[in-house]
Amino acid sequence: MPSYDLSRARFRLSDEHVFVLITVATGEPVPDEFHAAQEELRACGLIDGNGQLAHVLLPLIDTLIAPTVVISLEAVGRQGQLNHGLLIGQDHVIAHQAWPGTSEAEYASVEPKMLVWALANMVNLQQSGPGGSAVHADAVVETRLGTVEAGLAALEGVSAAEAPGSERSHVHEALAQDPALGEAQATLLAALIAELRSSWRMTAAWRGREDGQDGVAARGFAVWDCGPLGYWHRELPAEPLAAGQVGPDSAVRLVRVAPKKVWDLIAELLPEEAELRHV
Repeated sequence: MPSYDLSRARFRLSDEHVFVLITVATGEPVPDEFHAAQEELRACGLIDGNGQLAHVLLPLIDTLIAPTVVISLEAVGRQGQLNHGLLIGQDHVIAHQAWPGTSEAEYASVEPKMLVWALANMVNLQQSGPGGSAVHADAVVETRLGTVEAGLAALEGVSAAEAPGSERSHVHEALAQDPALGEAQATLLAALIAELRSSWRMTAAWRGREDGQDGVAARGFAVWDCGPLGYWHRELPAEPLAAGQVGPDSAVRLVRVAPKKVWDLIAELLPEEAELRHV
């Protein structure tokens, strides 16, 4: 069921609820298959008996309908994939965050000056902590995508009943099937995969110019959060990636970076005013 918190202007909505709200706001008829979601919105008071949207929804709806910048965050961890994001409109900024095992996400307003902080919070960026002292500050791992995927598959195949620490040996065994990797790189990559909390990629898109033509401009980056082994910027394959753009033989390059570098990458993701094409 959808719900909302008036004190903080935040909402819990599924994709179906969001579709219904936008459909109603734009004056279009709600398709039959979305009537159940529409009734749930009525039941919680976000749509009244006359089919009008609650006033508290206006900043959210205005931003959903006409965002200036769309920032998407795809995070993959041991609980599966979660999709978060942030929408920058003319007057408001809205963040949305998913929750494992539920179809609803939380939508909340963000103070524009807190944009970078909000995005850093979505990826649980930590300035303090172990800091990855066990790994050299500028360490690099270079291999193929197929090798990385073999290591990740080995991690998924480890039973919870197996001895603690067995994950790393299972992953190392899978990585060793690639003789081009080398023992030192295989050992380091096995450690990173075993400690991997999440791998995530963040992409910003906006109306701009591509190759001299009006269109959608975008930029992005990807990071591995390896807990006690620190943050690793995935320089290759470079984001943003299109579907089918990479394969098993695509190069992978992971570079150890400090939390401050991740913060800077988030800040650099946001377009400057001159990059935006207003319509």
